[in-house]
Amino acid sequence: MTGVNVEGVLQARLPVRQLARACVGACAKAAAELAARRGGLSEVPAVRVDDRAVGTAFVSERHLLINGRAPVNFAPLSRFWRTSDGWVRTHANYPHHRERLLKVMGPADGLEAAFAERSALEVEESVYAAGGLAVALRTPQEWAAHPQAAAVASRPLVEHGRLDSARARAFAPLEGTAPLLPAAGLRVLDLTRVIAGPVATRTLALLGADVLRLDPPRLPELPDQHADTGFGKRSATLDLAVGRRSFEELLGTADVVVTGYRPGALERFGLTPEALAERRPGIVVAQLSAWGAHGPWRERRGFDSLVQVATGIAAVEGSVERPGALPAQALDHGTGYLLAAAVLRALTEQADEGGSRFVRLALARTAEWLMNGIEADARGDAPYDGPGAWLAETDSGIGRLRYALPPVSFAGGPTDWARPPGPWGTDPARWV
Repeated sequence: MTGVNVEGVLQARLPVRQLARACVGACAKAAAELAARRGGLSEVPAVRVDDRAVGTAFVSERHLLINGRAPVNFAPLSRFWRTSDGWVRTHANYPHHRERLLKVMGPADGLEAAFAERSALEVEESVYAAGGLAVALRTPQEWAAHPQAAAVASRPLVEHGRLDSARARAFAPLEGTAPLLPAAGLRVLDLTRVIAGPVATRTLALLGADVLRLDPPRLPELPDQHADTGFGKRSATLDLAVGRRSFEELLGTADVVVTGYRPGALERFGLTPEALAERRPGIVVAQLSAWGAHGPWRERRGFDSLVQVATGIAAVEGSVERPGALPAQALDHGTGYLLAAAVLRALTEQADEGGSRFVRLALARTAEWLMNGIEADARGDAPYDGPGAWLAETDSGIGRLRYALPPVSFAGGPTDWARPPGPWGTDPARWV
């Protein structure tokens, strides 16, 4: 693996640049290995990781322009609030989360005073009980003493396993194709939202997969957020409660299912790895959550910004008196690339050993890795000259787009997505 290390990219007190480079590099290597296998190559194509491309991609949502307009990435009520004994951070980008927050804390014009009257933990618990999102600021030491931190730290960064003895996967060869698309011909059902899961499936689409994102029709996605992570994919709506037959038809010829909802949310629809493998032997099931699949917070909702606050990252990047934040939603983006890498590795292992597979990651576990598992490296081989070379423009069904190019790079591989995003939920819920 070669690359360009650039000091000044994703600057932070924690080794964010190193995390970003490692996650993208792991994904590119897994893609190159699968490309070599399917392409009949005697050697794995060389992988290149350029910090400038990585740094641009990790803030792709900030570089996006739609007809010259910059998107709004955080709603006004998604922010830090001072409480009687510290700080909380809220997440209210979605209308239903905003409504639940205000139901507990009162009218928007009185929120400053309402937060100041309560303790951080009281706000955390009361807003959570109402289905909203608020997390108290913790130091690294306070998080380490929390039972959820113990549950997260006890698990590997990437959980993976075999579910059955399904026969080995037989890939169609890629000889003579350009670019090399290691996921060509694979069908991916994308049941994810926000950033991490969609980044993973956006990457699989880059590598040739037919990715169909499914969303419940009564829970619309934020259009700008969908535009940033919708490259290469199609987007449809499907109510799993009434459209089970349609879903089972899609599952019947799917190769990968990626879910990004909190553990337990999809179990009533039979979407556990075991249930999916029973109905579709040979499937790869990739699961993503905020807090992990184990521990007292396993069923809690969460987002990158909230995980930063709970795990002590916000205290490290700022202080307990004035919390800070990472220079990117690096837990989201990093976990997304690791999830794509895990899917690619599972597909390669299936070709050797067979078996339905599952892979599982959590933002909180990636946070633990950032806090305790990555060594800082200040080396710089090239000056940072801004994101210009790593941005592109294209026309789309939602307007003229400026966007960040993909950072996953290997010799002979793709350099851009085959199609831009379209409007959310406008594609048919069927394979092409």
